[in-house]
Amino acid sequence: QELTFLTKQEILLAYKRFSELLPKEERKNACSMRVPKSQILTLPELRANPFQHRICRVFSTSQDGDDSMSFEDFLDMLSVFSDSATSDVKSHYAFRIFDFDDDGTLDRKDLEKLVNCLTGQGEESRLSNAEMEQLIQNILEESDIDKDGTINLSEFQHVVSRSPDF
Repeated sequence: QELTFLTKQEILLAYKRFSELLPKEERKNACSMRVPKSQILTLPELRANPFQHRICRVFSTSQDGDDSMSFEDFLDMLSVFSDSATSDVKSHYAFRIFDFDDDGTLDRKDLEKLVNCLTGQGEESRLSNAEMEQLIQNILEESDIDKDGTINLSEFQHVVSRSPDF
C-alpha cells in the first residue's frame, strides 16, 4: 500500500481481478505468476484503449519481451491510472507510453503514431500528409522549448501542467 496510490481495499480487489485472469489451477499462486498480455488486454479498461499495447509494454517487467505482467506490474499500472496518482507520475508514464521507440524523446515519428492512435487507423479518420505535418508542427511549436525538434520529458510535463484536463 505504501508503494502505490491505492487503498488496501483497492489492492485486494486488484488481486482478485488479477487472479481471475489466470487459469483456475494457477490462481492459488497468483503472486508468483505472470499473466500473458493477451489476457491483460481482455480487461474492459484496456479493451478499447488505443494505447493498450504500449501500456502493456511500459508496465511489464518481463525479461522475455512478451509484455506479460506480474501482480506487481499490474498494481503499478492500476496505481498510475488511479485518481490518487499525482499528475507528475501520470505525465511521466504518459510520456513513456507515447515514446513508441523508447528513446527518451517524442520525435516526429512518435508524434505521428500518437496522432494515428488518437484519430483511429481507418481510412475515413486518417489525416492527410499535409494535415499530419501541420499538426506535428503545431505540437512542436507549442511544446519544444529548446527547439531541437523533439519533446523531452520536462517539456512534456511543462505542457501537461498547463492542461488541467490531463
